[in-house]
Formats: sequence, C-alpha cells, structure tokens
Amino acid sequence: MRYDLLLQGGTVLDPASGLHSKKDIAIADGKIAAIDTTIPADTAVKVADVSGLLVTPGLIDMHCHFHPNFPVEEDGLSCINADAHLFQSGVTTAVDTGSCGPRDFIYFKERVLDKSKVRLFAFVNIADGGMVNINRENDPRHFVPHIAAAIAKSYPGQVVGIKTAHYWVGKPFDKEHPPWASIDACIQAAQESGTRALIDFQPTLPERTYHELLLEKLRPGDMHTHMYAQQFPILDENGKIYDFLWQAKKRGILFDLGHGSGSFWFRNAIPALQQGYLPDTLSTDLYVDNVAGPVFSLCNIMSKYLSMGMELVEVIKRVTTSPAAIIGDTSLGRLTVGGVADVAVLRQLTGDFGFADAGGARLRGTKRLECALTVRGGNIVYNPDALTLPDWETAPASYWNAPGIIVDP
Repeated sequence: MRYDLLLQGGTVLDPASGLHSKKDIAIADGKIAAIDTTIPADTAVKVADVSGLLVTPGLIDMHCHFHPNFPVEEDGLSCINADAHLFQSGVTTAVDTGSCGPRDFIYFKERVLDKSKVRLFAFVNIADGGMVNINRENDPRHFVPHIAAAIAKSYPGQVVGIKTAHYWVGKPFDKEHPPWASIDACIQAAQESGTRALIDFQPTLPERTYHELLLEKLRPGDMHTHMYAQQFPILDENGKIYDFLWQAKKRGILFDLGHGSGSFWFRNAIPALQQGYLPDTLSTDLYVDNVAGPVFSLCNIMSKYLSMGMELVEVIKRVTTSPAAIIGDTSLGRLTVGGVADVAVLRQLTGDFGFADAGGARLRGTKRLECALTVRGGNIVYNPDALTLPDWETAPASYWNAPGIIVDP
C-alpha cells in the first residue's frame, strides 16, 4: 500500500492550476501524493468512490467568529466553535475577523487558534476588548494601535491583519467620538505591523462617507467587508454601479462578502453581479445568531451565488485561491502534488431551491452544493455517507469482536 487514501473517479476543480477534469487523487502522510487519470484502488489503504462528485481544494472561509468560552460581555458577539461547524461544509481553513482584541489575544491564541483542527488565522480587533465587548468598540479610549500592531508582529503566522467594526453608528459625532477614530487607528496599526486593515463600516453622512473610506482612507490591499449591506450606496438612480466603486477596485481595495445576519441583500448583490462588481472573497460571517439562518454555511453562500448566475469556477476561486492570497499563504486553496492534503468533496444538486437574504427576501434557485467528504491534512474529518467504510455485512473480523465482552455459552 503506497497511499493512505484514494479519492477515485471525481471531477477535480482546482482554479490555481486550471485543472477541471476527471482525476484520481492519492494522499499519503498528510500530503497529496499523486493526481492522475487512473490510480489503482489496491495502492491505497482507504478508497472513496467519489464518482459524480466535485473535488476541490479545502475551502477557506475568510470571515467567521470564534472565541474562548468565557462569558460574553455586555452586548457582545456570541461566537461559534470552528471544529463543530465548519468541516460539514468542506471548510478546512478559516479566519476569525476581529472577535478578539489585544487584551485577550494570547488566551485566544492558546485556547482557540492553536487547538482547533480547522486551520485558523485571525484579525486583531483595534479595540482592546474585541467584539465580545461592543461598548469598547465605540470608545476611542480603548483603541490601542501600538499594542494591536505588536500582537500582529509577534504572531505573523496566525495574525493576518487589524479589524475595526461597529464604531459610533447612528450617533452624532463629538469631541470624544471623532468620525474616523476607529478607521484611523486600525489603519495606523496595520501600517505599523505591515499587515492589511479589514473594515466593517457604516457611513454616517456627511462626516463619514463610503466614498471617502474607499478612495481616501483605505490603502491598496486593505479590505472592506459586508459589501452588499443595505446601508451602502451601490446603485445610482439608474440602477448602475457608482463610479467610485469601480475606482476603489482599480486602487486595489479588496471586497469581502461577509454575509452575516444583516449584511447581504439581493437587491444590491444581484444587480452588482450582473454588472461585474464582484466580491473578492465569498464568506459567511458565521456566529451563533446566524448558523440556523440566513447564513447556515459556506456551501449555502456558494449555492446562492451559483443560483444568482456566477460560474462554478468563479465561486470556487473565491473560497480557495483568492482568500489564500489575502491570508498570504498560497500553499493553501490548491491541489498540488506534495502540498497539504486539504480537500473538499462536494455534491452538485439540481432542483427547486430557495435562498434567503438578510432583509427577509427569497431568491428561487436551481443549484445547490452540499459537502460529501472533507479531508484536513490527510485525515477524514467529515464523512456523512461513510464513503470509505466497508458494508457492515462484509466488515473485517475486528468489527465483529467486542473486547472484554464474555460470551454466554
């Protein structure tokens, strides 16, 4: 036996290499050992027949929320457990977007980032208390750019940038709460640490505009999330994408979907897709309050985009190679001989489906993706159809033995 696992007969779709054809994939020692037209079944310890299924790199969710299990503070965000929620949708890598601030980051790293089976990265919140304490996200006295930058520089293999969110929305600005306090502090920390800024933003006219954020405040490579939320001026009176949004794309500003409970509206997203104004990454913004809807999973977000009209290869690109490049680890999000064996096996369904947005509206669709198998580092971590297991009637002798059980003669 040369291989630990053989995925046989599937259609491999790897945007990084341009591969989109029927291939077998063999895995050994946590790495992809071979990709070929035919690999004999007797060369592997375990074989999964994935005929008729789509085999992609392990998916990357660019926007989620995880946190240690100490009590959530006042008006804070309730986070999820990565291992309990992500493997079911083929996600093998995810990014926590600012759940934790510098105050608790080392604890967060030791309890969550270092122990999760899902490969995790993180943005550090510019507010010391993070998103589990939204009051601190509204108080500039708790914005600590030098400390946030120091955390990012201390853990370059796990911290990918600095995040700001929820600052002083719908309130009059004053001396203690300048319009751009959180944005300026976030960008300062990102500059000091040599990382990117991720911005969760609400425009408050005229002091704080979306136009100014994208064209004056953010630097090329910085990212705005929740791009199709209702509060953003996306379409002009003629239903056309505003010119300043195209200018932002040309400047190199990145856009993350960040669906969430309240940040994705079909009335913005569908006209934008039809005009070619697309997210760089498709992501969930998963936390406790949206796991049961309207988000559900990354597969659900991908299915929405298929039903909205995005081509399959473009959908897969936005959950593999694109987030890998933003994270800064291009060994991820691809299927390469010698590379890490993170693999998602997806089932493509055709039928009559419905998809919800954050505003309570439905899109009727005919396409849906669901996960049939997830492999993380060569290990099977999600296998709902028992694809690699023998039928019970013909299971090996070890199956029929119950150690320690005395049989009554």
